[in-house]
Amino acid sequence: MRLPRFAIEHHQFTVVIILLLVISGVVSIFTMPRSEDPQVSAPGSSVVVVYPGASPINLEQLVVDRIEEVVNELEDLRDIESHIEDGLAIVAVEFETGSDPDDKYSDVLQKVASIRNDLPDGIYSLDIHKWSVSDVNILQLALVSDNARYRDLEFELENLKRQLEVVSGVVEVETWAFPEQELRVAIDLEKLAELRIPIWQVIGAIQAESADIPGGTIDMGSKRFSIQTSGDYGAIDDVRNTIVHARNGRIVHLDDVADVRFDYEDTQYRARFNGRRAVFLTLAQKEGTNIFGVMRNLRPRIDAFESQLPSGMELHYVFDQSQSVKTNINGFFANFFQGVILVGVVVLLALGSRAAGIVMLAIPFSILIALGFVDTSGFGIQQMSIVGLVIALGLLVDNAIVVVENVSRFMQKGLKNSEAAVQGTDQIGWAIVSATATTVLAFGPLAMLRSMTGDFLRSMPLTVIFALSASLLISLTLTPYLSSRILRTTPVSEPGLFRRWLNRFIETRYRSALSYALDRPKRVIVIALVIFAASLALFPVVGFSLFPKSGKKQFVVNIDTPKGTSLDRTDEVARYVETFLDDRDEIKHYATNVGRGNPRIYYNVMPKNARSTHAQIFVMLEDIDTRKLADLITELRSGFETYPGARIEVKEFEQGPPVEAPIAIKAVSDDLDDLKEMARRIEHIIDSTPGTVNVGNPLRTSKTDLHVKINRGKAAMLGVPLVDIDRVVRAGIAGIPVSKYYDATGKEYDIVVRLPIGRKPVIEDFDAIRVTSVTGAQIPLKQLAAIELKASPTEINHYNLERSATVTADVLGGYSVDRVSKRIVARLRECDIPKGCRFSIGGELESREESFSGLMRAIITALIAIFGVLVLQFRSYRQPLIVFSAIPLAIIGSIVAIFLTGHSFSFTAFVGLTSLVGIVINNSIILVDYTNKLRIGGTDLVQALREAGQTRFTPIVLTTATTICGLLPLTVAGGSLWAPMGWTIIGGLLVSTFLTLIVVPVLYKLTEGKRG
Repeated sequence: MRLPRFAIEHHQFTVVIILLLVISGVVSIFTMPRSEDPQVSAPGSSVVVVYPGASPINLEQLVVDRIEEVVNELEDLRDIESHIEDGLAIVAVEFETGSDPDDKYSDVLQKVASIRNDLPDGIYSLDIHKWSVSDVNILQLALVSDNARYRDLEFELENLKRQLEVVSGVVEVETWAFPEQELRVAIDLEKLAELRIPIWQVIGAIQAESADIPGGTIDMGSKRFSIQTSGDYGAIDDVRNTIVHARNGRIVHLDDVADVRFDYEDTQYRARFNGRRAVFLTLAQKEGTNIFGVMRNLRPRIDAFESQLPSGMELHYVFDQSQSVKTNINGFFANFFQGVILVGVVVLLALGSRAAGIVMLAIPFSILIALGFVDTSGFGIQQMSIVGLVIALGLLVDNAIVVVENVSRFMQKGLKNSEAAVQGTDQIGWAIVSATATTVLAFGPLAMLRSMTGDFLRSMPLTVIFALSASLLISLTLTPYLSSRILRTTPVSEPGLFRRWLNRFIETRYRSALSYALDRPKRVIVIALVIFAASLALFPVVGFSLFPKSGKKQFVVNIDTPKGTSLDRTDEVARYVETFLDDRDEIKHYATNVGRGNPRIYYNVMPKNARSTHAQIFVMLEDIDTRKLADLITELRSGFETYPGARIEVKEFEQGPPVEAPIAIKAVSDDLDDLKEMARRIEHIIDSTPGTVNVGNPLRTSKTDLHVKINRGKAAMLGVPLVDIDRVVRAGIAGIPVSKYYDATGKEYDIVVRLPIGRKPVIEDFDAIRVTSVTGAQIPLKQLAAIELKASPTEINHYNLERSATVTADVLGGYSVDRVSKRIVARLRECDIPKGCRFSIGGELESREESFSGLMRAIITALIAIFGVLVLQFRSYRQPLIVFSAIPLAIIGSIVAIFLTGHSFSFTAFVGLTSLVGIVINNSIILVDYTNKLRIGGTDLVQALREAGQTRFTPIVLTTATTICGLLPLTVAGGSLWAPMGWTIIGGLLVSTFLTLIVVPVLYKLTEGKRG
């Protein structure tokens, strides 16, 4: 290998190149974006259709089926899921991971636009939203007042909104929980009856007057003039003066037959902060920006705004993601620096101060160089990239330890410093290249996983790859140069206490154990196989899981009342929950949302859209430990589970890509009655399975509607078109938006035609509704129609164009999602399923199968690639198999460690096992490579194995110790997410290291001894 000699002879060039790479990393530290979690979003779009008055059946047949049909023609389609309820339909279209989000969004736009004219005219709005990471808000504020008018609250918060929108890094600012103002046209039906003016004529007059049609342009000489027509309304008096009728010389204006004024729409969303009336403001940051920089620019404006608020108004922080990011990043970096200290102590004890200084220099240099490449790759500082640094920490010094150890050995043989550095590095140069390549190849497939899980994890393996590559460069260039200048040329007279103990252990215990094993090779292999088989038997006991709870000091309380429940009743339940929260000292504050979910503040939680039957309370806790959090959750669940007439669930945030629920079973059937029965059976099975909680069935309750049953024959005889009856009912109860009005500031208001009802509609209001015949006669609605109760579907859901219902559930702490899911599936397979129905598994089980199958492919790919590298290095097929023997030995330690620490084999544990594949075989490579060199030099086989084992014992043990020490702080403090990964690697390394030093020489003797 020529690189070490070149680096020493041209040390100026070596130092400059390394320093340039380090400086680029230093610059990146200050410019990289910072966030709490990886900013990932599945490529997809949502089509949201608002069709007032339409039933779920009508929406399904007239709108959703048509949209699904055209969208299903697109390529790279993964799932189409639709949710349909009264007046609202949402079609969620998800594409395969790796698809270009912008291109797919354009495709959805084009497909929906192609059928827009075929959809019903009564659709109020049809919007298409592209899924984006910027949909997650980093800040939520509450403007609180017990007595201020909503108009005043809106004025103040809109003022703050305008100030925050211009801050660099802000992508969107939204305000919430205001009842929208509208320009209400309250029709006097009696006056219309006297003047024989039908209501549709009034509506047509308003629409005609408010139309703004450009008149074009005209050239006059060298000038061009724009032609302005009548235009839309300029003031509210223009609306009042709209001519709605003219006959026999008499003109009827709108204000002659209606009261025109500003008013609030019917309340659909109420918000409170700590039980007090509030309105919210949320803010999202641009992708790739630094959350700390954004908040640093926002806070002065927020503080200034708060200081100028009128008396009676207060501003509070509901959620500030920068605080959570700061806590998490500080925690990860604390784990990292604790690992650095532990690694430094091990290296210092084993190598002495001079050698330790050279080795430890590899850590900051490799980390900084790696961060420069992480930044160039488009990733920022968040939990995944920091975990990548922690994993790499113990591995960074491995190459440097092996180089320094070997250079010291050559110096002790009497070679000059520079020549010892060259020969010492050259002897093991290709071995550490091969060892690093195998580790990099183990992490490489993880970086190429094509799934949401892969996107979520990607920055972690890339960070490890960049750090290991940097450490390899440093160990082959800077480390030999520094060794030639700093290490002593004379042998150390007296090794340290730790080194003396290690040498004594090698010369006594290890030498005798190795001799025993080499004398009885077959017995040793049988014992190793028995231990391996016994460890595999622990797999079912350990169990599987995907991603654990986030462990955040926050959670949400979801409240769902039966379909058809009023907003007031849902609000009563929310206030009941608030009484529980007010009595808990652990709770810092809470934000109540009645009529919809809390604005989105967590990357894998989507809030529910507006509905009177739903409320959500976001709860922020004081700084309490995990046990107190679990106790609080349990107590709250116990208090809420017996509440009648509502489903109240306490839900913790979870890590990982979005999953609808830990347990989710999809029932599929074209017949709604069969589907409801199937969902009921699934709900019963899940609810009766121990360990489940928060069981949800969207078809649990049916809904009763008021049906206007029109006597069609009578309506025809009296000359009343059916559409006019529908319009009048709509106008009388909910109002009909007929046009837009813009005030002097450009703010938009709906012009809503409705009856003069100044309160919430009641059933008696139908008695006041009259319809106009073609002759102008006013006919009471009750003469043409009867009001009766009628059952109707509460909601309709589609999964990939088929009707479906998803029954969901959470799993209590202490229960394995894997075991609970398997019990449920086993019972479902024995269940009597209605004809034409079937079920499929969703939730964590489906996501786990997809994610784990991707990881299995990653492991197989890594093994093949690593095998190829080893074949290239050893020019043999047998010796790579000897090296691979370290993998099952590592699995033994991993399973035992997971079992003893009480964790399940989660996705992160599987990531740890994948990482372990590349790490543990490095020890085997060093042993086999040095044995080969000794045999080439003429040493006897058994003697070569003994000498290789004793010589390489110290660097192998040291590299294992540094890797474990680097991971130990994160493993101990990593909670349920990172602890399984840490214990998987630590347990695998511990067992593999000591068994490798025995089993690899034994296998080498059995395979190579036959060739003699």
